[in-house]
Amino acid sequence: MTDRISIYDTVAVDRLRAELKFEPRRLRALRTAYLKKFLGAQAALSELPADVRGEFARRVEFHSLAVADVRDSQLDGATKLVLRTAAGFSMEAVIMRTGTGRVSLCVSSQVGCAAACGFCATGQMGVAKSLSAAEILDQVVLAGERMQAEGRCVRNIVFMGMGEPFHNEQAVYEAVAALLSPELFHHTPGRILISTVGIPDAMVRCARRFPEVNLALSLHSVRPEVREQLIPLAAKYSLEELRAAVVQVNRIQNNSVMIEYLMLAGVNDSLDAASELAAWMTGLDVHVNLIPYNPIESAPQWRATEQPARDAFAAVLRQAGFTTTIRYSLGADIAAACGQLVQRENRQIARQQTRQPTPVA
Repeated sequence: MTDRISIYDTVAVDRLRAELKFEPRRLRALRTAYLKKFLGAQAALSELPADVRGEFARRVEFHSLAVADVRDSQLDGATKLVLRTAAGFSMEAVIMRTGTGRVSLCVSSQVGCAAACGFCATGQMGVAKSLSAAEILDQVVLAGERMQAEGRCVRNIVFMGMGEPFHNEQAVYEAVAALLSPELFHHTPGRILISTVGIPDAMVRCARRFPEVNLALSLHSVRPEVREQLIPLAAKYSLEELRAAVVQVNRIQNNSVMIEYLMLAGVNDSLDAASELAAWMTGLDVHVNLIPYNPIESAPQWRATEQPARDAFAAVLRQAGFTTTIRYSLGADIAAACGQLVQRENRQIARQQTRQPTPVA
């Protein structure tokens, strides 16, 4: 049946429980097994009375995504899940196991991305389809089930996968609310991070709605002409507007805003650029994450900044008093940092879906 209830729709699922006349504690046990312990749908269904399990399973949708492929890195602790929507589009979630034993999950909010950043394979896909809240949450469940089988758990959830989260604002908010809900995932808000290329009003709205959830701003340059070259959307929102948004977010939240800065050789990695960035950030509660560039075939003009230049750039920022880290990218051998492997497939599906038969008069 096509009108199944999402397991994340608490109102509809509660209504179904009342209709099937089983105790609320049994539904709580099912949710705990599925959304907190990640034991899988069959184990969760075993928490219900035997006489209602079949009907509940028939009417409730547990998974809105299918696992199309799993790529495990041979270099480090990254695993890329290639997931397929009911419409046939493919997108990715990346599990990152760090040396400390902690596990982070990078989730996607869209198939493709309309921000069209020239350095990003996802932005070059030519497809931007927003995911539903259920499709976002299913990434967490599918990753959680894999980690449960390894005796691990997902500690951090970062919205840094495919898509600009604030181009799918309502679904992202629904997903975050479900992640925080004690009734559902009950995830710690300080272990969730939403990354944006910079949509000022949405940043402030998000901070007001979820004051304990972390925000990251992909800045990459404080020279307008450079930033617009890297991020076409930057032409719509000025650096002054972005800075004002960070000021407002700082007033709302106790968390520092993460400033993400992709380092590109000869483009934005000079010591002068570092000093200009420090000046732009003066007075803000931020910390800087410098990101080594992962080359993509569609952007051969960009080159990664070498480590000595990255270190020198970081030293300028630290001397100015800013906490600065250099990100260590996982999964380089499986293209886990971006959406390269699903570009061609998604373009083909999008073309097929737009070919509607001509009406006969």
